[in-house]
Amino acid sequence: MSKKWTADQIPDQTGKTVVVTGANSGLGLVDATELARHGAAVILAVRNTEKGATAASEVAAVATGPEPEVMELDLSDLESVRAFAASLKGRPIDLLVNNAGIMMTPQRSTADGFELQFGTNHLGHFALTGLLLNALQKADAARVVTVSSNEHKGGHLTFDDLQRKEDYSPRGAYQQSKLANAAFGIELDRRLRAADSKVISVIAHPGYSATNLQSTGPTGLLNLVLKPANLLLAQKVEQGALPTLYAATATGVEGGEYYGPDGVAEMRGGPTEVMAIPEAYDADVGRRLWEVSEELTGVTYGLPVPA
Repeated sequence: MSKKWTADQIPDQTGKTVVVTGANSGLGLVDATELARHGAAVILAVRNTEKGATAASEVAAVATGPEPEVMELDLSDLESVRAFAASLKGRPIDLLVNNAGIMMTPQRSTADGFELQFGTNHLGHFALTGLLLNALQKADAARVVTVSSNEHKGGHLTFDDLQRKEDYSPRGAYQQSKLANAAFGIELDRRLRAADSKVISVIAHPGYSATNLQSTGPTGLLNLVLKPANLLLAQKVEQGALPTLYAATATGVEGGEYYGPDGVAEMRGGPTEVMAIPEAYDADVGRRLWEVSEELTGVTYGLPVPA
C-alpha cells in the first residue's frame, strides 16, 4: 500500500450502512465524518445522545449521502447493547467499527459487574458484534473493524482474574482490554472463515493520537503525565484515524490483518500492515477468550469452532 494513503482515497461508500461506536468525538468522529463524506449512511452509536447530536451536525455538514443517525449505546451495560441491536431491526450493516473505549480509569465496575475497561472495551463490543452478526451477513462483503492499541503489547490475558480483582492497575487493565480487542478480532475472523462467511474481521490501532481518552480516563499522576505528552508527542486525530479507515474501506484488505501507523514504534505515520504480539494470534488464547466472553455476556454467535 502507499505510505501516502489519505482519507481522500476512501472508495465510494454510497449505499452502505455503517455503525461507528464512540462516534461523538475523537477517532470515532473522524471515522464517521470521512465515511459520510464518501456517501455512507452513518449511525453514530454513542453513550451521550446530546453530544452525539452535536457530532452528527458536524458529520451532516460534509455528508454526501443520507443524514447521519444518532443512536444510544452504552457498552458498559449489556442491556443497552441489546436494546441498540434490537432497534436496528435487522437492517443490513456493511461496516461495524468497534471504536469506543475508555482508558486507564480507576478501579470500577460496569452495570453487569465486570471490570470497567475489560467490560466496556472488550465485552461490550463482543456482545454488540454477535448481536449484529446476522445484519452483517445480510450485506455484501461486510467488515468488522475492531480498534486495539499499541498498549496491547504490554498486556496479558489473565484468565484466572480477568476482572483484575487481585491485581488492578489502571494501565494493566487497559492493556489487557486492548489485547482482548486484538485477540477477539483475530479469532472472529478464524470463525468467519470456518463458516465460509463473506464477512471479514480486521483490527487497527491509531498509534499515539491526540484524543480525549488521555484526559478523561486517567486520574492523578497518570493524568498529569499524559496531558503534556499529548501536546508534545501525539499526532493529530485525523492522522490517527487513517489505519481504521484503511482497514474499513481499502481494497485488498483481508480478514485477520492488523493496521497501524508506519512510523517509528508505530507511534505516528500513514497506515500500514503491522503485527500484534504473539498472544493475540494464539489459537488457544482466542478460543478461551471467546468461550469466556460468551459465558459472561450470554451472547453466542453460532459460528463453528476453527479446526
